[in-house]
Order: sequence, then C-alpha cells, then structure tokens
Amino acid sequence: MTDFSIVIPVYGNEENIPSLVARLTELMSDLPTETEVVFVVDGSPDGSYDALVTALPAAPFRSQLLRHSRNFGSFAAIRTGLAAARGASIGVMAADLQEPAELMVEFQRVLATGSVDVAVGRRVARNDPALSSLGSRTFWGLYRRTISREMPPGGVDVFGCTRAVAKELVEMNEANSSLVAQLYWVGFRRAEIPYSRQQREHGTSTWTLRKRVKYLLDSVFSFTNLPLDLLLVTGLFGSLVVLVVAAVVLGFYLTGGIVEPGYAPLMLTILFSTFLTITSIGIVGAYVWRIFDNTKQRPISIVMSREEW
Repeated sequence: MTDFSIVIPVYGNEENIPSLVARLTELMSDLPTETEVVFVVDGSPDGSYDALVTALPAAPFRSQLLRHSRNFGSFAAIRTGLAAARGASIGVMAADLQEPAELMVEFQRVLATGSVDVAVGRRVARNDPALSSLGSRTFWGLYRRTISREMPPGGVDVFGCTRAVAKELVEMNEANSSLVAQLYWVGFRRAEIPYSRQQREHGTSTWTLRKRVKYLLDSVFSFTNLPLDLLLVTGLFGSLVVLVVAAVVLGFYLTGGIVEPGYAPLMLTILFSTFLTITSIGIVGAYVWRIFDNTKQRPISIVMSREEW
C-alpha cells in the first residue's frame, strides 16, 4: 500500500502548474518513498488539464490525474481524490500554493505516529489583501458561531487524515453539504498545525462572496436546526405579543373603549389565528428538522478502533 497520498483539486490553475509540480518535487525528499499525488481537474475552463498531462510524465513522483466531466465544486473534487487515493494517510491541499506545501510533510509525520487521525492547518497569519482578509475573518467568525465552535478561527483550507477517516467522508455522499463540517462531525482524534497563509502568485481566487454565502447556508441547513429554532423562538415570542395585544383589545371592549360594532371579535379572531399559525409552524418545523436529519442517512455512530484477543 502507498504510504501517503496528496490530493489536489485543480480549477483555473494553468499558470500555477509548473510552480506546483516543482514544489511537490522538492517535498518528496521529506516524504515516504511510497508517496503519490492525486490531481483532480474539476472541469477547469483553462488549460490546467493539458498542463498536467505535459508535466506529470516527467515528474519524479507517482501521480494520478482525474478529470471531472464538468465543474462540480472543490469539495466534490476533494471527495473524488479521497476515493482514488491509495495512501495509508492522505493530505489535501490547494493548487494555488497559498497554504504552504510543507504542511503535507507535517501532516504525514503527525498522522504516522498513530496518535492522531485528523490534522488540520490552523491559520495564524495571512498575507492576503486587507479587504480579502477582513471578508475571510468575518465569514469564518460566523461559521464558528453557527456551525462548529471547534473549528480554528481562520477556518480550515488544508487538512490531512487517515484512510479510515477518508472512508467515512467518502461514504457521506451528501449534496449541498460541507466537507469541512463533515470532517468535524465524524470526530476522531485531531491535531492543529499552525501556518501562515501566503499571497497568491498567479490568477485570482474563485472564492466569491456568492459562494461563501451558499457555503454558509449549506452548512447551516445541513448541520444545524438554527433556522427552525429561530422560527420556533419567533413563534413563541410572537404568540406572547399576540396574547398581550388580545388582552388589551378585550380590556378596551369590556370597559367600553371600543364602540365599533364587530371590531373586538374580529381582532380577537385574527390574533388567535395568528397565534395558532405561528406556534404550529414552529412545532411542525421541529418535526421537519428531525425527518430531514434522518433522510441524510449519516451513520448513527462511528467506531474509531476495534481490538480482538
């Protein structure tokens, strides 16, 4: 079996391919002899695939090159790479080299000890433009508050895991979900490796505001019942307001403060209907969340280790 696999999703990285292959070549002396690199070209519109076809045959390391039929997204590409990887442990990195490639060496070493199942890069500094840095901090701040407080403040863009963890991730074949949230959901023993994010040398990032919002919403709907909790809380608060207003209307009616015929009964009927509707939606929503959670068919539990004597 291969000792270590490096999975790299590729999209819009044609200009960066020579630097990427050269950097990987430098790393090989610090990695096990049985190391492979799995490139997954995710429907890239540029010449990334052709550049890899040209570069890889002469590269001094084993490699696989897979190509998606269209652009499915970086998480789908990573999942494809995890399924194809043959390594006992696997590292995942981006093709733009903004996360130092040396992290792959650190991941392999810590995973090889057998005391850790998942290694994630913890960003402690970044050389991105100020606006991009602010947007990223804001995004991951919201993500940590709503999805997973265990996640590092700068989020997770690069990670490594054992084959057992990769198997669990591949089997969680969910659409419109978050691979990073799944990585934390499966549990196992984790370690964080600090690093400084580098400035992008070639091309521009495709991680747009629209994609960030979609990613956040996918994570919220897949891993939390926050929207339904908000609906239920809103319903209960609204119901309290409705009861107070109804009591005020009834009080004015009984004391002669309302003389318009039919006004009080109509208002009480509307307020009661509103109270019933808001509360019912919140209760039904709680059941819908539980039904939805079961349709995802995630394993109820995961056995991390097993011994026999």
